[in-house]
Amino acid sequence: MEVHHHPNVEKKKLKEYFLEFLMIFLAVTLGFFAETIRESITEHERAKEFAASMVKDLDADTAQLNSYRTYFSSSANNVDTLLQLFSAADPENIPSGKLYWYGLFGGAHRYFVPNDATIQQMKSSGSLRYFKRTIATDVAKYDRFCRLIQSNEEMQQNIYTEVRKIRAMIFNFRYNDIANKIFQGNKSELDYRSVDSFMRTDPPLLSRDKTLFNQYVELVRSRFLRANISYADSALKQASLLLSELEKEYQIK
Repeated sequence: MEVHHHPNVEKKKLKEYFLEFLMIFLAVTLGFFAETIRESITEHERAKEFAASMVKDLDADTAQLNSYRTYFSSSANNVDTLLQLFSAADPENIPSGKLYWYGLFGGAHRYFVPNDATIQQMKSSGSLRYFKRTIATDVAKYDRFCRLIQSNEEMQQNIYTEVRKIRAMIFNFRYNDIANKIFQGNKSELDYRSVDSFMRTDPPLLSRDKTLFNQYVELVRSRFLRANISYADSALKQASLLLSELEKEYQIK
């Protein structure tokens, strides 16, 4: 009977198995760390790109908010004077030039349109996670202040429309336009000589009806123009904080 001999197979020692396992484990681990580092570098680069874009947006917003605040501050001051005039005298005893000038600001209106393309893109794509938590939180706060300004404008829209309707029943557009051009024509500082000259012209009114004037003043008073200033101040403060954080964190000049 023929006997078959099996070749001797050298069995691996436990130490060799352990070394193979260790090498595989190290390779996988190093690969994982390498991928994590690569993703971290990529995310940091993307964050820096977003930060640079957001800084430009915030710079533009800051300029717009400063102009917005200045406009409503001037308008609110003039409206306060209008209310004082009516508290002290009846319409027929107030020079028409003063009524035209101070009455003009009852219809003060301006929109704030934030440059929020970067913020909205980051929100929709989940890229805010690229920023550290404190910065992401401040971005969300700034975005909320911008929405509050726009919401306040929307809430005042109906009152603003009614103000313009009543104003058109009292004031002649021709002279309103002259007063508005005096106000809008001075970019840096209002020329008070032009204002005084206009008020002395005593332009004719369409009506001096007390009831109509009372309606106008009540509507103007209900507009709360100083709320626009308060919201703008909050947004400006948050924009300044956010700009400082982004410039410091990502070395943006």
